[in-house]
Amino acid sequence: MRYYVWCDESIEKGKFFSDFYGGVIINKEDFEEINSELTNLFLSFSLGSELKWTKINDYQKFGYMGMMDLFFKYIKEGKLKIRIMFTETKHQATPQGKSDEKFLLLYYQFIKHAFGFQFMDNTETNHIEFFFDDIPDKEEKKRGFKQFIYDLQNLPEFQKAKVTIKIDEIAEVKSHKHILLQCLDVVLGAMATKLNKLHLIKPEGQHKRGKRTIAKEKVFKHILALIKTIQPNFRVATSTWHAGDTKNVWLMPYRHWLFTRKSKTQTKQVTEEEMSWMEKLQDVVKKFPQYFSFEKDK
Repeated sequence: MRYYVWCDESIEKGKFFSDFYGGVIINKEDFEEINSELTNLFLSFSLGSELKWTKINDYQKFGYMGMMDLFFKYIKEGKLKIRIMFTETKHQATPQGKSDEKFLLLYYQFIKHAFGFQFMDNTETNHIEFFFDDIPDKEEKKRGFKQFIYDLQNLPEFQKAKVTIKIDEIAEVKSHKHILLQCLDVVLGAMATKLNKLHLIKPEGQHKRGKRTIAKEKVFKHILALIKTIQPNFRVATSTWHAGDTKNVWLMPYRHWLFTRKSKTQTKQVTEEEMSWMEKLQDVVKKFPQYFSFEKDK
């Protein structure tokens, strides 16, 4: 089997919740159909150059809801899977003195644990390609990050699941070229907005919320209603329970993960060794930069 994974990130520092990461995974066999259907619907709604949570306004909200209807149709059918990770702002998620590395450290943990790759059906090889929305970090650190994503396949649990990854199939892309990444941006933005109560904000000196804010809240409520058709007891602010079976970390169509350094909702605890991986790789990246460059989609 071959899978495509698109990943994005959102609010790094929110009032209540921070470090939002999101991913959508699809079987290559389903990609052409779903990509075509979503693109055609997007064009029919005349929503501008791309779907983006920050662009939602009162005139476009029904178009965004329509896009989410089709997006979640495929999620409910199991053809797409969504994973969202975030931290609670009041809790420090990285060791002291490593805050400048936190962004990619957490991104690595998200990829390693949130999808449940360890629990994939191992009756055949599971090859994974990654497409990251432009990563806002230094090139040297991104090269190290790419190498660690590539090296996941060497971990015993990933080998057991027959996961394979190619170094040249870990790429940064432009979101306006990828409709699945755009749909993910809307879901991720909706969750970040709700959890940080941004939908309640009123313009300075005003007694009412702005039309754009109200429109975003309506889109969020629509997305939440769609999620609850899949998981009736879904709660936004907590980790989605795997119902007593860790295989559901992979199998469930939609999951949230509230990340903590000793989270027990995923497959393993985060260790000090994992949290310091960037330090260990610096010398290698400096010596052999040609092996760690992203293939960029201009």
